[in-house]
Amino acid sequence: MQLSETEWREIIAIPEVREGWGLEDDVTVDDFRSLVYGVKFDYITGGPGYFGDLYIVQDDSLQSPLAFIRRNGTLELLPR
Repeated sequence: MQLSETEWREIIAIPEVREGWGLEDDVTVDDFRSLVYGVKFDYITGGPGYFGDLYIVQDDSLQSPLAFIRRNGTLELLPR
């Protein structure tokens, strides 16, 4: 699914994202979207565990993407 404007804003507010891309305070959602690909999945793990939104953000490199889940209403960066 496509990310909403609000979800993009949540992602660019995460300190690891800001640091990783060197984002300035005045960065806009459109600025960030021009640098990365983003997608949201309605996700369910294969066993007991997580179900809900899974966000993947990938830049133009072939390194591992960033993955986020929503826990208690807040986006949380998953370990790489």
